[in-house]
Amino acid sequence: MKGIRKKIYILDTSALFSYIEDEEGSDIVETLLIEAENKKIIIWIAFVSLTEVFYITLQEKGETEAKKRLELIQFLAINIEESNEDLNLRAARFKAKNHISLADAYIAALCEKHNGILVHKDPEFKSILPAIKEYGLPYKK
Repeated sequence: MKGIRKKIYILDTSALFSYIEDEEGSDIVETLLIEAENKKIIIWIAFVSLTEVFYITLQEKGETEAKKRLELIQFLAINIEESNEDLNLRAARFKAKNHISLADAYIAALCEKHNGILVHKDPEFKSILPAIKEYGLPYKK
C-alpha cells in the first residue's frame, strides 16, 4: 500500500473540548480518534491547544482537573506539533493577514503545513476559509 497517503486531521481546541466535555460533535471527534488509533488516519494538534485546554480548565474547574485533561490528551492517538521556526512563520503570516487569535493562527498554520483538515466549532476560522480545509463541528452561534 505504498503511495497511499492517509488523511490528516487537525483538532482545534474547540474539538478537544467537545470530546472532553461530551458536547455536541463529540461523537465525530471520538470516531476520528478511533480511526487514528487504528492507524487509518493521522491526527495533529498544535502545542497551543494544550495551553488553551489547561488555562481554560484551570479557570473553570481548577488545577487538578486541568492536569487530568492534559494527561488524557497526551494519552490519545494524536501527534503534538511543538513550536518551531516553520510553524512560527506560517502562524505569523496567518495572524498578519486575518483577524484571528494567535492560537488560531498556529492551528491554521498547522493545517497548512500538513495539508490537514481542520476539525473545529470556532466561527473565527470562517474568516480564513478556503485557505484551509475544514470539517466543522456543530456549534452555537
